[in-house]
Amino acid sequence: MTSVQDLQGAQRADSAGEPEGAGRDVTVRRLVPVLAATCAVAVGNLYFPQAVGPLIAAGLHVSPDAAATVVTATQVGYTAGIVLLVPLGDRLPHRPYLLTLLSLSGLALLAAGCAPTLPLLVAASALVGLTTIGAQIVGILAAALAPAGRRGAVIGALLSGSTGGMLLARAFSGALGERLGWRAPYLAAAALALLLVAVLARSLPATTPAASRERYAALLAEPLRLLRAEPQLRRSCLYQATVFAGFSAVWTCLAFLLTGPAYGLGAQAVGLLALVGAATMVCTPVAGRLVDRHGPGPVNLVCLVGVLASAVLLAPGALGGPLGLAALTLGTLLLDVAMQCGMVANQARVQALDPEAHGRLRTAYMTCAYLGGSAGSWVGTRIWTQAGWWAVCTLLALLATVALAHHLLGRPGPAAR
Repeated sequence: MTSVQDLQGAQRADSAGEPEGAGRDVTVRRLVPVLAATCAVAVGNLYFPQAVGPLIAAGLHVSPDAAATVVTATQVGYTAGIVLLVPLGDRLPHRPYLLTLLSLSGLALLAAGCAPTLPLLVAASALVGLTTIGAQIVGILAAALAPAGRRGAVIGALLSGSTGGMLLARAFSGALGERLGWRAPYLAAAALALLLVAVLARSLPATTPAASRERYAALLAEPLRLLRAEPQLRRSCLYQATVFAGFSAVWTCLAFLLTGPAYGLGAQAVGLLALVGAATMVCTPVAGRLVDRHGPGPVNLVCLVGVLASAVLLAPGALGGPLGLAALTLGTLLLDVAMQCGMVANQARVQALDPEAHGRLRTAYMTCAYLGGSAGSWVGTRIWTQAGWWAVCTLLALLATVALAHHLLGRPGPAAR
């Protein structure tokens, strides 16, 4: 734990002529575990409704398709939060803003857990998605506090927390819902969010955003201007959008493959296979340290080659049987690790562009990433219907090739070097 005095002491030390960022580095090291836990809780709120959808349908006596609108409402709310609320991270003081968002998220989760009807649950879920952008604000706060030489390591640790939250939310919410009903995961998530508010209120330092005088309308328009003006931002957006599109296509169609005639497995098999993504919790901090040491470019190169190699590994999965299942396991493991480690490099490149616009830069980057993921799911499903698993793997390879060609042929700017 640390306090406002820690940061103030670090700032005095910097001004006194000590090595730049030395005091802040100590502050960030103390804060990273609680910030990673905040990311885990915030990201988990987006994924645990997927595991309790059937339980919601049974509990509220609605069809599975109707219950699925809960997940859709959460995702739509989250997208709106990225566009409308994340830019405010450049204007509002980070500590009270993050505490307010977590408090509202906890109250929205509580309302969802107590909702007597599906329409009220959908409305509460939209509010959950809108306010559970805490991981994005944590990223802005960490970028403001972390010394330049430690940004990659901090980003890797935060992404590790986000991955853990996603995996744990899917695994434990289903088990908790089976035992205590669909409301229990919502109430447990609400308790975690409100507990974090109490912890963060005592540990977060006070920071003053550089754009505190910017008008809200100008903040909303700024991500588009930054996309036009910053080639390194466009570069990171291209890499993440293409890789995330292929990632989403593979994971969307993987359920069809495993439950189809080639394997004949149940839906639980998809969840078990997704647990291979736990390896990214170990790999992303390592990727962050490599970014700090060598820059984002070399890490991007290795990750894009890894995505391309994962397409080759995944292709034999169409054959079925033990060999095909082994290919799917190794291929998804490599794809998950390459995608998440590449995200560390992309975010480090983006955060190095303008210290005064972290929120608006993050809004542009995350919006492009999610648009790519949504397009990948849509295109992947249609390719699967027309041509099967081989075509989905070909799509992944083509998307990785586009990003890799841009990386090899494009001219790096100052931020990349």
